[in-house]
Amino acid sequence: MIRTGLISVTFRRLDPESIVSWASRANLSAIEWGGDVHVPHGDVQRARLVGCMTREAGLNVCSYGSYYRVGCGAAGNAVDFERVLETAVALQAPAIRVWAGDRGSEAADEAWRRQVAEDARRIAELSASAGVRIDFEYHSHTLTDTTESALSLLSAIDHPNVRCHWQPRIQDDFAQSCAGLEPLLSRLANVHVFHWLPSGERRPLHEGEERWRRYLSALLPTGSEHYALLEFVKDDDPMQMMSDAETLHRILDVIGAAGSSRA
Repeated sequence: MIRTGLISVTFRRLDPESIVSWASRANLSAIEWGGDVHVPHGDVQRARLVGCMTREAGLNVCSYGSYYRVGCGAAGNAVDFERVLETAVALQAPAIRVWAGDRGSEAADEAWRRQVAEDARRIAELSASAGVRIDFEYHSHTLTDTTESALSLLSAIDHPNVRCHWQPRIQDDFAQSCAGLEPLLSRLANVHVFHWLPSGERRPLHEGEERWRRYLSALLPTGSEHYALLEFVKDDDPMQMMSDAETLHRILDVIGAAGSSRA
């Protein structure tokens, strides 16, 4: 089952009330709330308010997009993970998105990989006791900057409460993106949906519709629930997000992804 959603930091300049309104108008299912602006790490009261506001609008909180850097300790994080978890619990988020360290796989030695894996197991245990999952961001300059490195890290962590997000890397062509997604499917959480040119220029999602039909079709055989989360819309424009949401709904209708509409 694939459900639709929005990553709140797509619109950092908007307040949570406006984001809820736009997501509802776009008939999305959920919002992933970001921990830098909309639901700051450690602000438990705000997390409760934003979580209630989201659910009252008929939307799910699908994740808490934290900026916790796994393995970096106090020097690399503005707040302890315990405060991040406390905020996610107050938000009633089922998962916390985290970052796999602060350096890319080519710059990481085995000692660093062990350090990240050890911290990941620690926070996975803490989160599991609260009924919250840990999901890695799939991103450059971290240990999940390639599929191979992400799988190696997940294997080293070896914890059932840890998964990984996915998004197409702008330097990859379509075939490379497909090849990068498939090996992650058994450990996949959610996907970030956007369409960029190799130059980094943001484009309307409909221009990448055929690609996204292929990507999202690959998720269906997993039998798990995944969120297709809109992000990086052209010009940071809410009206463009509305158009992209229409494209996303159309894609899911075409591939027959039950649960794509708000429920």
